[in-house]
Amino acid sequence: MSLHDRHDAIGRMAASERLLVALDFDGTLAPLEDEPMEARMLPVARDAVDALLAAPGVVVALVSGRSLSDLRIIAEHRDDSRLLLAGSHGAEYWFPGEGAFTHEDDPADAGLRDELRAHAEKVTAQLDGVWIEPKRFGFGVHTRKAAPQDAAEANRLVDVLVSAEAPRWRRRTGHNIVEYAFRHEGKDSAVAELREKTDATAVLFAGDDVTDEDALRSLGDGDLGVHVGTPPTAASVCVADIPAMAALLADIARERGSARS
Repeated sequence: MSLHDRHDAIGRMAASERLLVALDFDGTLAPLEDEPMEARMLPVARDAVDALLAAPGVVVALVSGRSLSDLRIIAEHRDDSRLLLAGSHGAEYWFPGEGAFTHEDDPADAGLRDELRAHAEKVTAQLDGVWIEPKRFGFGVHTRKAAPQDAAEANRLVDVLVSAEAPRWRRRTGHNIVEYAFRHEGKDSAVAELREKTDATAVLFAGDDVTDEDALRSLGDGDLGVHVGTPPTAASVCVADIPAMAALLADIARERGSARS
C-alpha cells in the first residue's frame, strides 16, 4: 500500500459515522499454525483490536471459518467481551449482551454430516499428515502436514465422496484445507448480516485467504477491503503481513479518536 493510499483509506474510515471492522482471524490477526487450536493473536494485533474497541463509533467483529466454539477459544473470547463473532463462515454468531445465535438446521443434515465425516476419515486414513476436522456444519480436510501427493489424493478422494453423497454441499478452499458444509452462508453474507445488526455506515473487512474474497467482492462504495499478502485479490489495498495489518488498524483507531475528540 502506498502512503497516499494508506492516508486515503484511514481518512475514509475515520470519517464514517459508525464503522464496522470485520476481521478474519487465521493469517490476518494470528499466524497460521500446524495445530489449528494453537493459533493466537499476535500481541500487536491484540493491541490494535483493543484500540479499535475503545475508539468512538467503532464495532469490531471476527469473521472466521472456524466453528463458534473453536473461535472463542483461539480468540480468548470471554462472556464480557465487546467483540462480535461470526463463526462457520457466518452460520453462527455471538453478540455482546445476547450470547450465541444460529439459524435453525434440519436434523437430517447433521446425520449426513456425521456419516460423511466418518467416511472421509476412513478413505484418508492411510495418507500421512491428513487430518479431518469436525465442524458444526460439515468438516474440513487439513493437509498442511501432508506431502503434496498425499494432499492431492486426500482432496480427490473426499471430493469424489461428497460429490456422490452430498452434491449440493458448499465446497471452500483455503490455505492447506478444503471445507465442505451443508450450510451455504459465506463471509459475504456474514458481513451483510453484521452490517445490518450494527447499523454500520461503513465496513472495513480484512482477510488473507481465498475464502475471504467473497466478502471483499461484496463491499460497496465507502467500504474498505484489505488483503494480507500479495495480489491477486478483490481488496482495494494490500498489506504485507500481520504486523502491517495491525499497524493499519491502530492508525485508524488513533484517527477516529482524534477526529471525534
